[in-house]
Formats: sequence, C-alpha cells, structure tokens
Amino acid sequence: MALVLAVDDDQVIRGLLEVNLEMEGHDVVTAVDGQDALDKVAAKRPDLILLDVMMPTVNGWQVAERLKGDPATASIPIVFLSARAMEADVRKGTDLGVERYVTKPFDPIDLMDLVNRLLAERPCGDGA
Repeated sequence: MALVLAVDDDQVIRGLLEVNLEMEGHDVVTAVDGQDALDKVAAKRPDLILLDVMMPTVNGWQVAERLKGDPATASIPIVFLSARAMEADVRKGTDLGVERYVTKPFDPIDLMDLVNRLLAERPCGDGA
C-alpha cells in the first residue's frame, strides 16, 4: 500500500482522486493548494504526488520545482494534472522532472493504471 498525495484546489477533483486511489488500496492525503502540498510532503513523505498546475498562491510549477530541486524529495514521482494542454506546458513539466503530464479531463481508470505503474517502478525500500 502506497501513500499518495492528491493536490488540487477543486474539491470535486480532490474527492474523485481520493475515492479512486482508496479503491486501488492506497492511503491518500489531500492538499488544497501548493503551500498545503509542501507542508504535507514535509510532514509525511508520500510515495507519489498527483499535482494540479493552476492553483492560487503557490502553483504546481513552483511545487514541482521545489520538490525536484531538493535531494530529500527529488525521487518522489510527480504526475501533473492540468487543463493546460499546450506543448510548451508539457515540455515545462518534463524539464522540471515530473514523470507524467496528464490533461484534464482525465479518465480515472487510465490515471489509476498510471499511478500503479509508477509505484511499481519505484525501488524497493524507498518509501516513507
């Protein structure tokens, strides 16, 4: 069982992610914005992060940049979830080191398959 952090400022999307992740057998922590996400990562390191890009105050770009730039959190897989589907946005996510860039609206089944695949690829003993 993995710990997944689901970050989105939209309550409906957070709820959808939480329900689907729990149905897959994962523990879930949610965050309402980027600063909340950074606080949650500091408190309990997740095995994977689903991260919205467009959020107030601290956006997903900034969260990913901070986490990928810190050796203590750089190995945590990040999947961007965003309505921004421009090639430049996808490239920016890749440049930041995120594992995948998924555009909204997304298929929850496909997203859960991706989450499970990324978690399976993680080295053993690398969890919190």
